[in-house]
Amino acid sequence: MSEPATIRAHLRRRFETNRLVFWHDPDGEYAGELDSLDLGDVRIVRVENNEYGLKHRMLRAEPERRFLVYRPGPAPADIGNWLLDLELTYGVFTADRVSLVRQELGLTGEGMDEALRAHERFFRSAKRVQALRALLGPADDARLLRAKMSAVLLGQREHSLLEITRTVLTEHAGESRPRFEALADHGLDEFFWRGTASIYGYSSSRPSVDDFVLWLFREADRGFRADGAGGLHNIARDFGSLRYDVRSREAMKTLARRVAATIGYAEGIRETGYRDLLGTDVFEETEQRIVRDLARGVDERTVTAREVTEAVRQRQSSVWFDGHRRLYAAIGSASDLLTAIGCLDLSMRSFDEGLERYRTEWFRIDQLYRRFIHAARTAESPVPLEGLRARVERHYTNKFLYELGAAWQRQVDTADRWRSAALSSQTSFFAEHVQPVIRDGRRRAVVIVSDALRYEIADELGSRIRQEDRFDATLGAVLGVLPSYTQLGMAALLPHTTIGHSPGGDPVLVDGMPSNGTANRSRILAAAGGRAIQAEAVLALTRDELRELYQQHQVLYVFHDRIDATGDKPATETRVFEAAEETMRELVDLVKRLANANATNILITADHGFLFQHTPLADAFHLSTQPAGDEIRVVNRRYVLGRGLREDPAFSTFTADRLGLAGDLEVQVPKSVHRLRLPGAGSRFVHGGATLQEVVVPVLTVGKKRRSDTELVGVEVLPETDKITTGQLVVKLYQTRPVSEKVRPRQLRACLYAGDVLISDRPELVFDQESADTRDHYQNVVLLLTQEANDHNNRAVEFRLEEPIPNTSQWRPYARAMYTLRRSFTSDFDF
Repeated sequence: MSEPATIRAHLRRRFETNRLVFWHDPDGEYAGELDSLDLGDVRIVRVENNEYGLKHRMLRAEPERRFLVYRPGPAPADIGNWLLDLELTYGVFTADRVSLVRQELGLTGEGMDEALRAHERFFRSAKRVQALRALLGPADDARLLRAKMSAVLLGQREHSLLEITRTVLTEHAGESRPRFEALADHGLDEFFWRGTASIYGYSSSRPSVDDFVLWLFREADRGFRADGAGGLHNIARDFGSLRYDVRSREAMKTLARRVAATIGYAEGIRETGYRDLLGTDVFEETEQRIVRDLARGVDERTVTAREVTEAVRQRQSSVWFDGHRRLYAAIGSASDLLTAIGCLDLSMRSFDEGLERYRTEWFRIDQLYRRFIHAARTAESPVPLEGLRARVERHYTNKFLYELGAAWQRQVDTADRWRSAALSSQTSFFAEHVQPVIRDGRRRAVVIVSDALRYEIADELGSRIRQEDRFDATLGAVLGVLPSYTQLGMAALLPHTTIGHSPGGDPVLVDGMPSNGTANRSRILAAAGGRAIQAEAVLALTRDELRELYQQHQVLYVFHDRIDATGDKPATETRVFEAAEETMRELVDLVKRLANANATNILITADHGFLFQHTPLADAFHLSTQPAGDEIRVVNRRYVLGRGLREDPAFSTFTADRLGLAGDLEVQVPKSVHRLRLPGAGSRFVHGGATLQEVVVPVLTVGKKRRSDTELVGVEVLPETDKITTGQLVVKLYQTRPVSEKVRPRQLRACLYAGDVLISDRPELVFDQESADTRDHYQNVVLLLTQEANDHNNRAVEFRLEEPIPNTSQWRPYARAMYTLRRSFTSDFDF
C-alpha cells in the first residue's frame, strides 16, 4: 500500500468513530497532497491563524459536518493552542511513518517507537509488513517485534532464537548467505547477537556467524560444562535440536566438518583410545577413530566380540552412525567370525555327522564371512578395514574352508553311494515335500527355486520372512545331487522316476525328457498339474492375475536367478554377496505377493550351493593336473563328465549308479575345495563339487498365519525420584525382553509436559537389545528443560514416552510418569 493510500485508510478509520479529526504535520510535508486524499463528504480545512473561525464553523455553523483539521508546522504549546480542548477530546493524528506503522499494526507495547525508528527501512515494504502482521500478538513488546521482524526477513514463521539460529546456521553451511545479510541490512544482526549472548552465553567484541559456529562446536566438544549463569544450558538443549532435526541435520554436519578441519580435531585425538571417545559424537573424526580402533583391536584380538557389540550399541545414537553403519557391521561380523574360528572343532565321525554339523553349526561361519564381505564392499570407506580384511580372508580360507574341506573329503572318500541317513536326497524333493501337499487335489503348492541359494543365505532369508507379520518359515535341508550344478540340480527338483545326463552331458533328462529351460520344465510339471514360470514374470503380474495363475495349477514352480547369474560371470563374480542381499529382498517380496494371491503352501529351495572367496585364490587351490579318460564330454572348474575317466588322487570319481543317476556318464570332482584351471573362467565363485557348502541344499517351508504374531518390545519407565530440581532430568528405562524375529524393536521419544506445554527437548530412542542378559536392557535418557519450564515451577509435570503412529508423522503417548518441578530461579530467556 502506498503512503498516501495508507494515510487515507487511517483517516477513514478515524472518521468511522469521530466527526472531527485533527492532523498535525510539523514539517508540512503532506500539504501538497491534502486535497487529493479523497475522503468523501469530509471537509478539509487548514489551520492558518483562523482557529476561532474554524471552531465556530465546526461547533455552531455546521455541527453535523465531518471535518479534517490540518495544521502544518508546529502547534502552539498549552494555552496558546486555541484548539487544544478539541484536540484533547478527539485526539491528534500524525502521519510520520512510525506513527502510521504503530497504528496500522496495533503496536502498543513498551519501546515500540524506538524499535520502529531504528528499523524504519523494514516497513518500506508492504509485503514485509503484511507478513509481520500475521505473526504479531496483542501483548508483543519491542523485543518480540524485533524477533518476528527477523523471522520475516529469514522467510519463516518461527521467531524463537532456536529457529532463527537454525535458519542462520543452515544458510551458513551453504554457498550464499542472503538471509543473514538481510538481517544486517535492516539493523537486526545486533539484536541476534544480543540474543545469543543473553540466552546462549556467546559473546564477542566482533561477533560473526563464523565465530559463533566455532564457539558453538568447541563448547559442544567440552560438553557445555559452564552450565547455569553462563547460559550454556540453553545452547546445550538447542544444540541437540539443531543436530537431530531433519531441517538442519545435514547443515550441522557440514559445519562440524569445517570446524574439525579448522581446529585440527583429528590430530588432537590421535593418542586418545576409542573407549574414551564412546561418549562423544560432536565431530565425525571421533566416529572414524572409533572405527579404526575397533577394526585394529579385532584384527589384533585385543577387543572381544562383546566389547564390539557394546561399542556399536553405544554409538547408535551418534549423528554420524548411519554414515559408518556398514563399517560397524563389518567389524562386528569379523569379530564373531574370528571368535568362532578360534574355537572351531571340525571333527566328524561319519558322512552323516558332517552333514548335520554343517547345517546346525558350521554354516554360520560362511554366513559371517558373507556378511563381513558384503558390509566391507558396500561401506562408505573400506580403508579402515584393510588390515582386518586380510586377517578375515586368511582365517576363513586357511582355517575354515581348507580344513573343513579336507576333513569332509575324508568322509566323502568312504561313501560307497551318494546318499545319507541324515538328509534325504534332493532327487526325492518332489515326492517328499510337494506331493504330500497336492495329493488330495484340494491343496496347491508353490515352489520357488532360487539358483545357488546357499544354505546359510536361506537361513537368513528364513529369519527375514519370520520377521514379517503372520509369516513363519522352517528351514530344512536335502543332500544335493552330484555334480552340484544347475542343470542337474533343477532336474532333481522336478517330479520324475529317473534323471540322468544325455549322452553328451547336457541337457539333463527327466524320464527321458530334456529339462533345460522354463518351457521344458513346464512340460514335465504338466503331468502333476503344474507349471514353470520365471520370477520376473510373477513380479510383473497384478494380484488378480497372480491369483488366477495360482488357482489354475496344482503346483507352481517359480525360477529365480540372481546369485548364480552374478557369480558365474568372471566380470561380476566379486559381487556375488551383493547379489545374495538382493536375492533375499526379492524373495521376501515374492513370498508376500504369492501369499496375497492366496498361496498358503510355499517352499523355497535351490539347485545347489557354492564356494566363494573374495580375494584371488592362491595357486595351492588350483589342481596342477588335468582330467584324463577315454571320452571327456564336459570340463568345469569343479566337475568333469565323461567315460572311462582315469583314476587320479586329485579327484573323487563316481559312476552314474553310485550317484543315483541314469546313463553311463562318469563324474569326477576335484577333492576338497580345489579347482581346475580353465582359460577365461572365474575361480572365486564355483560349484559343482562335493563340499558341504555346495551340497547341503536348503528347503525353506513358508507358512502364513491367520492372526498377527509380531509385536513391539515393551518398555517400562523406572523413576528414581519424583522431583526435578535442576535444568535436566535423567530417567531410567527398561526393555522388558530381548528383541527377536517376532518381537520387534520399538522407537520412542521422551519429553516433559506441563499440561499441554512442552518443557523439554524430545530425544528419540530405539530399544533393540537382543541380549538375553537383563543387565543389557537398561537405558537412560537425559532431558534438558526449556525456559518454558520456569512458568511451571512448584507444579506437577508429566514425563512421557511417545511412539510414532504408523504411516503418519504423528506421535501418541506410550508411557507416563509424574514429577514435581522444584527448581531455583534460573536466568533462561528467549525471544
